[in-house]
Amino acid sequence: MKQAWLDEIQWSEDGLVPVIAQQHDTGRVVMFAWMNRESLALTVNEGYAVYWSRSRQRLWRKGEESGHRQKVVDIQLDCDADVILIKIDQEGGIACHTGRESCFYRSLKDGDWQSAEPVLKDPKTIYK
Repeated sequence: MKQAWLDEIQWSEDGLVPVIAQQHDTGRVVMFAWMNRESLALTVNEGYAVYWSRSRQRLWRKGEESGHRQKVVDIQLDCDADVILIKIDQEGGIACHTGRESCFYRSLKDGDWQSAEPVLKDPKTIYK
């Protein structure tokens, strides 16, 4: 079945679109990733975030190892149709592989990137 809405997206030359994941109730940006047509269609059909892992060159269901899945609440497309915002409910409250709430946990202070947020769970206990 053709999904015309996918054709409205301005995919990059390598068939990807950048995706920002935002916690729906707080507005907190928790991560940035990429999707291709298949991963976006799966995200819509399954109701949970599925990304395209550029490093692994495969589909990546967020939380497939950690259990920290992202339930999709809303999917939005920006005005240029080249960036997607997914509003999610982050299961387990941890989005980052470092065990933090967000991948954006470092702040530039005095010319140095400093950790501004605690590790909520040791990654060694998350990933086996």
